[in-house]
This record gives sequence, structure tokens and C-alpha cells, in this order.
Amino acid sequence: MKKIFNLLMFVSFIAILSSCNSTDDFLDKQPLGDYSETAVWSDPALAQTFVNSMYRNALGWPFAIERLSDYSDESHFTPDWDVTNFNKSLMTQDGLLGWDTSWATPHTMHFRWSPFYANVRRANIFFSKIDEVPGDASVIGDLKGQVYFLNAWTYFYLTNLYGGVPIIDKVYGLTDEFTVARNSYDDCIKYIVDQCDKAAANLSDTYATDGHITKGAALALKARVLLYAASDLHNPAKNSVVTNGFSKPDLLGYTSGDATARWTAAKNAAKAVIDLNKYSLYKANPAATDSVANNFVEFFTSKGTSEDILLQFFTAKTDESWEGYNPALYCGPNGYHNWGNNCPLGDLVDDYEMKDGSKFSWDNPKHKANPYAKRDARLYATVLYEGVQWRKRPDDALKIDPFSKIQVGHVYDQSGKMIKAGLDTREGPIEDWNGGKTGYYVRKWVDSAIDPQYVKQDVPFKHIRYAEVLMNYAEACIELGQDAEARTYINMIRKRAGQPELAASVTGDALRQAYRHERRIEFAYEDQRFWDVRRWLIGPAAYHQTSGVDVKYVTSESSVASYRKADGSTWGDPIFTKKDVPGDARAWNNKCYFFPIYRDEINKNNLLVQNPGY
Repeated sequence: MKKIFNLLMFVSFIAILSSCNSTDDFLDKQPLGDYSETAVWSDPALAQTFVNSMYRNALGWPFAIERLSDYSDESHFTPDWDVTNFNKSLMTQDGLLGWDTSWATPHTMHFRWSPFYANVRRANIFFSKIDEVPGDASVIGDLKGQVYFLNAWTYFYLTNLYGGVPIIDKVYGLTDEFTVARNSYDDCIKYIVDQCDKAAANLSDTYATDGHITKGAALALKARVLLYAASDLHNPAKNSVVTNGFSKPDLLGYTSGDATARWTAAKNAAKAVIDLNKYSLYKANPAATDSVANNFVEFFTSKGTSEDILLQFFTAKTDESWEGYNPALYCGPNGYHNWGNNCPLGDLVDDYEMKDGSKFSWDNPKHKANPYAKRDARLYATVLYEGVQWRKRPDDALKIDPFSKIQVGHVYDQSGKMIKAGLDTREGPIEDWNGGKTGYYVRKWVDSAIDPQYVKQDVPFKHIRYAEVLMNYAEACIELGQDAEARTYINMIRKRAGQPELAASVTGDALRQAYRHERRIEFAYEDQRFWDVRRWLIGPAAYHQTSGVDVKYVTSESSVASYRKADGSTWGDPIFTKKDVPGDARAWNNKCYFFPIYRDEINKNNLLVQNPGY
């Protein structure tokens, strides 16, 4: 099967016009450039193409120049483009600031009311027509399964953004009444789960790594939906910071029911995926001689493994515009003629444990002297930092740095004057405007075998993988008080990462915090943290002045020709200091647990109730 994410629009064709002698003959001609509606719904292949058009609208552009990580405590977007103001909670019902800068933010642009409802309309058109399509019942059933899944995915993110939204299950015509009230959050979750169940019933359970939606993906989405629904943001016993004073709390979460039952449903849904016995962790049991970091690099640059449940594929021709797809170019160090965006925050880097499982601390003199020694292997597969070996530099930069090691620091003389800037800084000689501000660059997802100045990589994005299913199961177990079971599954993730197991003494809230830490590290840059911060109600802990690292070398020389000595050694021992990222003082407002419905949508539909704070 072709990789379906590469098919985004109807296949164009040239219609051959014949001479006609009457108006009726002329009007009967098929439209130029597209297949007619009649043709689409009489051919299973064209119906599949219609379905393909829904994928991008649902899944977006997770490798765009801006990433969802820039809007959480994972990364800093160097050009800013109003991302900072979004992260200061300055959104209103008239605009989301950097979130919806149309010329630059294709990924976040699709996380909005209008684009998602455009996809809902496509789903409703599909279901109104699919029974007219001839063909093998299994093929038609598979098409239905894909659209049930994509509809569920679309509504899931609508509820993440807005809470309860109108459930639309018919095709509206121009003369229909468009005013529709928001359904309750409870109603929406029931609808989404039903769509997932219908998807699973129609889809094959055959393992697939080609982007095709399978039964496993539908069941894994259901598990994610129920996990989010059970979380604090929607729990009436815990979400008063959002619902206080709001007249319609049922739009934002549950107002009745049993939290234990909701966590049990989430646990059972995750277990259903596990019990398929279709998936496994990639290199789950690393050998003593393995490089665990390299295992992770291999996994995140692979094109499909037994761990992958839902992949989104790209090719060098997926999008030719500069904001579309070229992740290695967008996030790579400027000293390689890359653009230096989505730079890891020190807040994230500092959260990676030491190899022995203890916490890293800038207050520990040994840690501070060499912050990157003996850390969790996932750090090395996710982040580029001072002095780490990277791919061979381009020819002009190689003349300056023949060692091809990351340079994010500065050399100073003994008076404190800066006399040489690293190639990968904003003061360096190579594209200084593209230099990052945190002292770090992204390693995760990047294929180091290519030079992204000239070649686009074709690494797929992993929307759902088996590690998430295991972690979702563990989270539900924690909330149900089943600590031993939760530790078993968390420790599977830690073992694969080469980290020591959580001890039996880690229970209760300590286990919950250990789990949340593990999830943050395991799923960095995977579009998980933005939503986790909100569903756990930890906005104030995640939005604040961000940090990075300053790297300094001090020499007795009054000037130096290069950042490193001729033999590759440095001008003295590096001095690492935690620093504030300039201009990135974030702030949290509780209204931001949900997005505003745009004023123009409310003006069009006076039955819509605005979310609190807007």
C-alpha cells in the first residue's frame, strides 16, 4: 500500500473536451482539474483519495519550523514570531498570537476550531456517500474504519482545546440552520470512544509500519482519550481553578460520575492494546555492550519498527515551502548553516537524571563541573550540547572547526573580555542570526547522515508508539492505587533506557511524580508535553522564566585564532553556568487550560458559550 500521508489532494487530470451543440451537453461535462462528485463516489480508489485528504488536516505538520514543544517547557523558538506572547498567556478570543501566524505555523494552525470542523465536514460527507461506492466489502469497511479514526482524532483534539464542542454528524447545506450548542464534555468523550470502537471494528489488526491506520491505532487512541478524560483537568474534585464561577462546568469536564470508574476504563483500554500482542519496545533489553543512546537514535530515525503504532510519513517532495518539512534544517546548529530553532530549554535538559538514577543539580559541584557526564542516555539522543561530536561541518565551517564538535560557548581573556565566540552561537561567524539562545540544539529525530542544507530527510513522525501505551497503563494504575503494577510498566521504559528501576519504596504521590518525570523525558519533542501540562493542571510549574546554559573558557592569551587549540583541546576547563534565556519570561493564566472560541465563530453561532477567562 502506498504511504497514505503522501496523498493529500484529489488527483488532477485533463478532461478532453468534445464539441457540443447544446447547453445541456456543455453543462454535463465533468469539471476540469478535479474528479466530479459522481466519479469519486463510484470508485473505491477515488474514495480512498478523498479519505487521504483528511489525514493532513487531522495530524498536521509536527515537523514544521515551529513545533508544539515551543509552546511548553521543552524548547525555545529562536525567531519568536509572537510565540513568547502566547507563552505569557496573552491569548484572547480575537487571536492566539504566535499560534496562528498563518505564514509560519502550519502545525499549530490546524489545532483550531475552523480547520478541525472542516475535517468533521469531510467525515460527514464521506459517511453520507460511502454506501454508494461499489467494491469489496473489506475495502469499504477499511475506508470506514479510517474515517471513524480520523473523526475521533479530530474531536479528541477539539475537546483538548475547547472542552465540550458541538457534535456534528450530518452534512449541512446552504439553507440549513447553523446555530448549534456545545455538547457536554461527557457527551463528547462518549462520542469519540464510540468512533474509536467503530474504527477498531472495521480495521485490520495486521501490523503496519506504512502509515496505514490499523485496529491497534484505533484502540491506542481510545486509551489516550480515556486517560485524558480521567485526568485532573476534567475531574470535578480537582479542577476548581478552571470551573469556579463558570456557569457551564459540564462543558469543561465531568460534573458527576465515579473517578475510579474513569481510571479503570483508561487502564482497561490500554491493556486491550497490550493484549493484542502486536507491539513491543524497540531494543527493550539493551546488552551491556550496547550504546543505549545509539539505540534511541536508530529508533527515532527509523521508518517503522515493532514499537510504532501510528506513523506519519514525509518525503523530500512532501512540501517545497520553507515552513513545511525539513526538521534537520529548521532545528540544527547555525554553525552548520542550519536555522537553530526549537532549541531545548535548560528546564528540560536539567530534568534528565544521572546514570545512577539520582537527580542532576547545579548545586552539586561535581555535576556543575561537567553537566553532561554520566546522564540518562536519552539526553544524548535528544540534545546537542557543548563539545559533543556531531556530523562533519560544511566546507567553510570545517576550515574554522576541523573537529566538528558543537560550539555554544565563548572564550574570554583574564580581564573578562570575550575574544572568540563559538561557531554555534549568535556571535559566531556563521549565520549568527540563526544562533540559538539556550546553549542547546535538537538531536532527536535528526538524521545525521545528511546535510539538510541540500537534502531533506524522510524520517516519519511517531504519533503513537507502544511506549506510550505502557505509560498510559501505568498512569491509570497509579491513580487506582495499584503501585506495584504501575512500577512494573514504568520500569520497562527505564530498563530500555538503561536507567535503574524504581524501588518498591516509591509509592503514592512520589510514584506519581516519578511517572510524570519519566513521561516528560521519554516523550520529549513528541507533542505530548503541551497536553500533559494542561491535563495535570501544572501550568504554573511549567510557564515561568526559562533557563539555558552559559559556557565560558578563560585563557591567559590576549587573543586566540580559534575556539579550540590546534590539537583540539580547549582554552582551559569549561565553566558551565545556568542562565536565564533572554526574553523568555513566561507566565501562566488559568484561562489557558482551554482555548478561546474565536469571536467570529460566536458571532456566527449565538448558541456557543465562551470558555472562562475570555
